[in-house]
Amino acid sequence: MAGRLRERLPDDDRILLIDRSFDGTLGLSLLWIMRGWRAAEDVRVRPTAAALPGVEMIEASVRLIEPERRVVRTDAGDFHCDAMVIALGADLAPSLTPGLAEAIEAGSAEQFYTAEGASSLHGKLRDLREGRLVVLIAALPFKCPAAPFEAAFLAADLLREEGVGDRVRVDTITPDPLPMPVAGPAVGRALVGMLDRYGIGFLAQRAVEKVDGDARELIFKDGSREGFDLLAVVPPHRPPAAVAGMGGGGWISVDSRTLATGIDGVWALGDATLLSLPNGKPLPKAAVFAEGAADVIASGVARHLGYVAPEPWFTGYGSCYIELGGHQAAKGEGNFLEPPAPQVTLYEPSARFHQEKADQEADWLKRWNV
Repeated sequence: MAGRLRERLPDDDRILLIDRSFDGTLGLSLLWIMRGWRAAEDVRVRPTAAALPGVEMIEASVRLIEPERRVVRTDAGDFHCDAMVIALGADLAPSLTPGLAEAIEAGSAEQFYTAEGASSLHGKLRDLREGRLVVLIAALPFKCPAAPFEAAFLAADLLREEGVGDRVRVDTITPDPLPMPVAGPAVGRALVGMLDRYGIGFLAQRAVEKVDGDARELIFKDGSREGFDLLAVVPPHRPPAAVAGMGGGGWISVDSRTLATGIDGVWALGDATLLSLPNGKPLPKAAVFAEGAADVIASGVARHLGYVAPEPWFTGYGSCYIELGGHQAAKGEGNFLEPPAPQVTLYEPSARFHQEKADQEADWLKRWNV
């Protein structure tokens, strides 16, 4: 976003990029860390001034945003602006599911949405010699609709490599009726078929109420229970605390084509947003859409500041890879803003799609680690 703005605005317009840490992990590589194909250090992202020339990079934690006044309050002081773009992401909140944080702390469960969690889960998978691995979606919404099912495929692949694939049962459990429901029932049914072909179970419309880490048991809201020997979990997500009152139940409501928030001079993109599709479902929280939104918002900001720029228009076109193991990946691709519902095609697994993802990883690492 900052880079796109720098390309469009005159040199004497200041662009401030505020981040609590300019040292992170490439999200698309997290499951490869879990699989053991990457180490966390291999996929660290450390953008510097050389990667973003002409952008003032300010390391600070955002405490409060006052969008109507266009003020950002941080632990390094307050910042006032003529235009604001909010990209605070979504926070992981295991404590929102009773017992989950305690199960993670005790070691009977682990999440794979951070480099530390993915690395820890890799070790736990290698130690698992028999029993049942459950990949659980604890709550909706969550980042990357394909991630829990990729996790199941790659965990099963690792277990086969360890020689215990026939002694460990792998199941996925979700509150949704199908995997990736926003992509449509055809894509969901195709993914269920892939899971079945790889010997992975799929339990739908199961909303977890509590995790009993000591008994290694999941208790669901319908009263049913499921046991596990190891739990790999998508923890509940919550909107950033620094933003409130912008609609969407804490998530930031944005216009589906311009990403404008409805407050003059304020836009938002990425996982903190709620963008409603023509069928009423939310746009998935995925990096491909955040990256596409950056160019749209850059035009909107430039026009807001009085410069000539293309009219903002977010297409809603996106794609994602679903890793199956054995360096094979399927690919889902289509237009998510197509009325009356997203038009998405799921392509059969191939080595080419796995390589496409590896090339994307390499491009992003090269782009930022200057």
